[in-house]
Amino acid sequence: MTEPATSPETEPIVGKLPRGRHRLSREQVEQSQRHRLMLGMAEAMTEKGYVGTSVADVLKRSGVGRETFYQYYGSKLDCFMDAFDTAGQVLFAQVDQAQAELAGTPLERFERGLTAYLDLLAAQPALARLFLVEVYAAGPEAMARRAALQARIVDALVVLLEAEGEEARFACEVLVAAVATMVTNPLVNGDYEALRALKERIMRLVRRVATGLE
Repeated sequence: MTEPATSPETEPIVGKLPRGRHRLSREQVEQSQRHRLMLGMAEAMTEKGYVGTSVADVLKRSGVGRETFYQYYGSKLDCFMDAFDTAGQVLFAQVDQAQAELAGTPLERFERGLTAYLDLLAAQPALARLFLVEVYAAGPEAMARRAALQARIVDALVVLLEAEGEEARFACEVLVAAVATMVTNPLVNGDYEALRALKERIMRLVRRVATGLE
């Protein structure tokens, strides 16, 4: 598992922009507007799903005007794809940060990363639903992006667990797919206690996989 945890470069500016003169740079204003639009997209889809969400729904939740929306995006799908990429970056960075410590075995580092992953899903359920659930309704381009993201996760897991050979990589692919499936139902149902409780079950599975790779 493994790109941005919330950092000064990726952290959204919370709330509406101040009226009149302010000290925000043009780049900060644009970043704030884009983050609000992406969050508005994620929140609207939590209620209505991708298909039922309109650009008007996104504007209502974000507080950003229609003209500004179309300065950044050509369509609802463009906004979705930007939100998907951003969510994936935050996911990778959060997990990378947890795994960055050199102390511990590969399995111990994996467990820290898994804990960070589950905590992030529970803390950001709207964004989590975006790349775990709504991506299926967004069409072929979104599914291709999801497949690329999942392949990156597999690559990172192969390195982390020091898995060698085709069979070992396939085991990592199965593990990644299984984790994505297991977290989806608790996430959709809003059962974050059950979501975090998956860690021990997943770790038992990973230990068996790692034993088979030795």
